[in-house]
Amino acid sequence: MRPTTPRLTIALLAALCLVVRAADDDFQPLIRGDDPNQFQLVQIGPETITIKDGVIRLSGKPNGYFATKDSYKNYVLQFEWMYERPEGLESDEAFRGNSGLLVHIQPPHKVWPKSIELQLMNRQVGRNIPIGGAKLVGKWDQEAYKRAIKPVGEWNREEVTSKDGTLTCTLNGVEVTRGTGAEPSEGQIGWQSEGAPIRFRNLRIKVLD
Repeated sequence: MRPTTPRLTIALLAALCLVVRAADDDFQPLIRGDDPNQFQLVQIGPETITIKDGVIRLSGKPNGYFATKDSYKNYVLQFEWMYERPEGLESDEAFRGNSGLLVHIQPPHKVWPKSIELQLMNRQVGRNIPIGGAKLVGKWDQEAYKRAIKPVGEWNREEVTSKDGTLTCTLNGVEVTRGTGAEPSEGQIGWQSEGAPIRFRNLRIKVLD
């Protein structure tokens, strides 16, 4: 076998970088500027949601959510989230922070709409809960969640893939949920305000065929 020359190796690495960059470029940001009204706001207002330097902060009160104005079916969604760590919190197990990701949201908009929730509640992150007559046959891997979750007050990275009724959710690169037979299989995407200050950043989506 002819040995690979340094020049050929460099060329191959450069080509690989271009492929990776092209795939990454398929993602579109969901946060554009600091105006919360770029999203559909449901039972929350400026006292609850603020956006600054690409970071969305929800106060947690009252209950409600912000949602994309567009609906999606087949996609990869990526975002980061972090609860604000309460002063004096000694044990993460004692933290009662609650929020959630709502996918395939259907009208009418209310608290809470027909949708499939992927929990962001502390100690249950990634658990899937069909709401309002929605359906999903899925499994939440609690042990995987325990391995993946970061301490309260640190950023977590979440990725959700929706493809023809199949939903998967990874937390910091570890798959924690997989479900099939999602009904509905498309809709708006929302993030809950539900009792605890929480922040979101780097919301982006890649639409699949």
